[in-house]
Amino acid sequence: MAATPVTNLESRTTTRLRSLCLSEYLVLALTVLMFAALAPFTPGLGTSANLLNALGYLLPLFIVAVGMTLVMITGGIDLSVTSIIALTSVVGAKLMTSDGGGTPAIIGVLVMLALGAGLGALNGTVITMLRLPAFIVTLASMMFLSGFAVWLTQSKNIYGLPGSFLALGQRLPIAFALTAALGVAAHLMLRRTVFGRWLYAVGQNATAAHISGVPVRAMTFAAYVASGLCAALASVMLTGRLETGSPVLGREILLDIIGATVVGGTSLFGGMGKIAWTFFGVLFLTVLDNALNLLSLSQFSITITKGAVILFAAVLDAVRNRFVVGRS
Repeated sequence: MAATPVTNLESRTTTRLRSLCLSEYLVLALTVLMFAALAPFTPGLGTSANLLNALGYLLPLFIVAVGMTLVMITGGIDLSVTSIIALTSVVGAKLMTSDGGGTPAIIGVLVMLALGAGLGALNGTVITMLRLPAFIVTLASMMFLSGFAVWLTQSKNIYGLPGSFLALGQRLPIAFALTAALGVAAHLMLRRTVFGRWLYAVGQNATAAHISGVPVRAMTFAAYVASGLCAALASVMLTGRLETGSPVLGREILLDIIGATVVGGTSLFGGMGKIAWTFFGVLFLTVLDNALNLLSLSQFSITITKGAVILFAAVLDAVRNRFVVGRS
């Protein structure tokens, strides 16, 4: 008889832990708490100039993370996104400067987007047709494309880009509008269309999805095309913002892209993820990175901290799947 109150307390604790783990707004709440906790001790964290600077970093990161979310929902991963950013940056810059005859900015942007989608299609083709692991295929793509971008420019940055192109990265209202449009379109696609439901089905159980009539290969292929396209769009913004085409552009943000997607709640096991969750993850890592930089911590300290946060998110994802959701 005396064990009843203890049992009820354990039940309530389990229920609250389950609700906390499954809450869609857990990462957003943690971001708000982190900002409130760090603001009094971090010089300039809450100033308008710093917030606008953080927004300029957040927008292209979110764009790439959207593509990564689509890939991870299918159960895959795309490690080549940063190399696609670098290669599309230098190809676009070459076209729009004297090296490429001064091609109009709109043509340069279209070529960058087409190249990004094409490289994503190449990844998707190898993964689906040869049935090779996505990790190996995109890792090889990352190494090849990165080296090719360096060879193409002989490790030199390309300057002298047209003003109309630079505006895409330097005018925050334009960059914000493009990012918001992409985010809303991706959200509606996932939640309101058959295409979105098929992506989740592929990630949850590819065999069952195939038996049910879902074109598994086509959906996997499409996810990698979308990832390459998103990487190219991010490249447009980053190249415009920095006013230079660089063969190493985006090289430092691969950890942030994957980390933000996982921290947001997109499952490494596939079949689970939302665009809103990814935005929360990007926001969390952006605030964390910004605060650590303002505190003048060393680069290795920042990397260690971010790595620990991402590891925690991965462990939480495993707990969600194995003990709460009941997936194995």
